[in-house]
Amino acid sequence: MDYTFFDFLKLVGSLGLFLYGMKIMSEGLQKLAGEQLRTILTAMTRNRLMGVLTGILITALIQSSSATSVMVVSFVNAGLLTLVQSIGVIMGANIGTTVTAWMISLFGFGKFSISIISIPLLGVGLPLIFSAKSKRKSLGEFIFGFAFLFLGLDYLKNSMPDLQNNPEVLAFVSDFSNLGFLSTLIFLFIGTILTIIVQSSSATVAITLIMCSRGWIDFESAAAMIMGENIGTTITANMAAFSANISAKRAAFAHLMFNTLGVIWMLFVFKAFTGMTANIINNIGPANPAEMTGFLSSLSPHEFSMITTSPTSELSADLVAKQNLYHSYEAATSYGLSLFHTMFNIINVFIMIWFVNLYERICKIIIKPKVDDEDEEFQLQFISTGMLSTAELSILQAEKEMEVYARRTRKMFKLVQKLAVAKDEVKFVKLFTRIEKYEGISDRMEIEIGSYLNKVAEGRLSNRSKERIRSILRGVTEIESIADSCHNMARHYRRKLEANAVFTEGLRENIGMMWKELEKALDKMQEVLKLQEVTDADMADSIKYENRLNEMRNMLKRKNIEDVNDKIYDYQTGVFYTDLVQECERMGDYIINVVESVKLKKF
Repeated sequence: MDYTFFDFLKLVGSLGLFLYGMKIMSEGLQKLAGEQLRTILTAMTRNRLMGVLTGILITALIQSSSATSVMVVSFVNAGLLTLVQSIGVIMGANIGTTVTAWMISLFGFGKFSISIISIPLLGVGLPLIFSAKSKRKSLGEFIFGFAFLFLGLDYLKNSMPDLQNNPEVLAFVSDFSNLGFLSTLIFLFIGTILTIIVQSSSATVAITLIMCSRGWIDFESAAAMIMGENIGTTITANMAAFSANISAKRAAFAHLMFNTLGVIWMLFVFKAFTGMTANIINNIGPANPAEMTGFLSSLSPHEFSMITTSPTSELSADLVAKQNLYHSYEAATSYGLSLFHTMFNIINVFIMIWFVNLYERICKIIIKPKVDDEDEEFQLQFISTGMLSTAELSILQAEKEMEVYARRTRKMFKLVQKLAVAKDEVKFVKLFTRIEKYEGISDRMEIEIGSYLNKVAEGRLSNRSKERIRSILRGVTEIESIADSCHNMARHYRRKLEANAVFTEGLRENIGMMWKELEKALDKMQEVLKLQEVTDADMADSIKYENRLNEMRNMLKRKNIEDVNDKIYDYQTGVFYTDLVQECERMGDYIINVVESVKLKKF
């Protein structure tokens, strides 16, 4: 076979151009949509149907189910979507990604290919790329990506080895096509592996369309590859969830499970389904895609080369007729595979949407939190970022959410206490990473609760309700400051570790004493937030804990100066120690501020 390494590099380069076009087109659209994508995702997933429609819309917009899946996983990781909501969006993404296949079929195959105007499109996009305005720049990137995509597709078609002139290779491929059900499984596996390698189901669909149109494989084998691509595309989301929390891991696994189960049921009706798809295209389209292989086998290698490479003006009447027929079959094949892809995903979603809660239960059973890792689903439990309810109910929901927020911040403090006694560096790093993750979640929760209350405040409210909103906002800000204090303590311990400083037993005991007072203050704060009521006794207790922390801070700072002077420990160790003592006292201030914010609602 006369196929050199240089030809292979042209093939890989063509695929690279296609993938790059897909990437910058998707990124350009995402930049154009901007924050609206996040708004759509968080506001339109209140039920299963809306979640599916949201997934379809976003994937159709950004032209990448992988990008949607990764976005969904990151939103679940940040607590903006629940597991159930994410499953609905992922289902919709599977349908939305078929838009790309139709776009490739309509504009990349047949007599007219959009690659003809790809270079002029680059000319249109060039001035936009250099625009100072970000929106125009993003539009230019989209145009460039669109042009590169179809330019790459055209090069890809021309770079594929000509197997028609090498019947021994075609005979080898056809051996895999004549094994019945085993052939379906083989090509399904090939589609899965190919998608995992190129990390783009759209690119693999394009490759499959070209392979089928060149007569490498028949229509059924190509359909089996497309089913495999549905499984392979889930790898991107699972990779994105690798370092995420348990909720994100479950969302990614749900994607894999949904696509895999869809392929399993399709295997039972595969022959009938592909036959039905071919008949539909035959009745309303240019030809029967199932007859493509037979038509190509009737052509001699010379005829095939002439009708695929020569312009119509240079062909005889007989070859012109065969060239037209070839284009008809080529278009029919691409339409047939696109229709198969779309119908399969739509029916799959229609069946599986009724089992979303079952998916959730299975994910929770299979992916369990580690015994030593009290990770949880970080999400708003009582309020939503979508439609608001009545003002009074919304405020009540925000109060409950604040109590949950404080409880999670309390867990963060527990992690700091574990960090302080970590015996080895590996465990220390693991705990520090978790604390940083809690800090990120804490920041996000403050923004979400604050944004929600701002929306509530836009309505017609009584003076009493306005006062309650102000006090909740103050409380939420102080709780976030408690989380900041926990994070600061963790950072002080990291600096201590990096400096190889060692605390004496006395220093550890002193910090432990301050932590005990903080524990009491946090217990009282949690009790107050749960009841949303502050008695005089509660206020007196909170003030008592705060005064003790102030006294201990002053006493320990004076004692630290004496101990450093007496050479009990060095000055640097004393700095780390006083930083921790100071941070404990600050946390006490934040805690009493939270209690006072609840008390303010009484007036």
